[in-house]
Amino acid sequence: MDEALLRSLTPSVLAILVRRGADFAAAEDAVQEALVEAVRVWPAEQPRDPKGWLVTVAWRKFLDATRADTARRRREDLVDEEPAPGPAPAVDDTLQLYFLCAHPSLTPSSAVALTLRAVGGLTTRQIAQAYLVPEATMAQRISRAKRTVSGVRFDRPGDVATVLRVLYLVFNEGYSGDVDLAAEAIRLTRQLAAQVDHPEVAGLLALMLLHHARRAARTAPDGSLVPLAEQDRGRWDTGSIAEGVAILQAALARDRLGEFQAQAAIAALHADAPTAEETDWVQIVEWYDELARLTDSPVVRLNRAVAVGEADGPRAGLAALAALDDALPRHTAVAAYLHERDGDLTTAARLYAEAARKAPDLAERDHLTRQAARLNARRSR
Repeated sequence: MDEALLRSLTPSVLAILVRRGADFAAAEDAVQEALVEAVRVWPAEQPRDPKGWLVTVAWRKFLDATRADTARRRREDLVDEEPAPGPAPAVDDTLQLYFLCAHPSLTPSSAVALTLRAVGGLTTRQIAQAYLVPEATMAQRISRAKRTVSGVRFDRPGDVATVLRVLYLVFNEGYSGDVDLAAEAIRLTRQLAAQVDHPEVAGLLALMLLHHARRAARTAPDGSLVPLAEQDRGRWDTGSIAEGVAILQAALARDRLGEFQAQAAIAALHADAPTAEETDWVQIVEWYDELARLTDSPVVRLNRAVAVGEADGPRAGLAALAALDDALPRHTAVAAYLHERDGDLTTAARLYAEAARKAPDLAERDHLTRQAARLNARRSR
């Protein structure tokens, strides 16, 4: 059973149903039912045209649901429009669907959440973690978004800023989460950059390329995380780094700075350093100052505290950290790192162990646990 194939076809099938008159919530339900049917049927005999099969089955599921809904009897005339089985057009509708989900009737945050769930394939838990809210809160937000667009015709696409936010979150989840979506996010951002001449679109593409260039070095053969300072820089993709830097330089030259360009500038400074010791932390702090001004994000200020600790010493970093809410994700891990840099191994080991208990995924939990064990071993010598 080719789950990757099913995942790749889902956006196009959903877009086709929406264009044929299905409201978004009903179309999503029908596509999910078609996917369940595919999981049941395909292992025995996969169709020659998987996309066409999914479109046909999903459309029939939609019509069946429509007939059963007495409040929507007006949709009965869609029965005559059922498409005949046959090859479906080989068109990539994914980026268009991102724009359609960013509907003007939704707030930007709701549009992002809906798109991540329906098109990006992320779970409610993953989206909640990205937004730093409880899973139940995010589930309610997605449900409200579905109700809002129920029955709405998707003929007014949303704005670029919302689509950029979705692509950014999809990339982040693909880069560090349970589902590999990073390459797909880069592909769609390339498409968007070819269609929209805006420095922030270019900035996001540069940011993705610069981060993705380091991906091969981020994990050891046993799957454990490798911190940036310890990565084998010979395994970084120099072609992607060069492309990302060139795209970023062209965007910055337009003098319309945005948050993605600022993030890409930070990533470029890391990529430009031959060794971890040669990283220009002073410039990185300056870029974090710009990013904090643009976003007022507590996560940005948390990362800035790390940069301050590298540029001005760990005590300066701890002072910057003290101004932040200690409930922030990874706050405890940052505190552990800065205390270790300051030579307080007892506190650092305790904080690493505490951070491990709070870690959002197994890889990070294992990494922090090993850090605590390493310091405890040093202390016992």
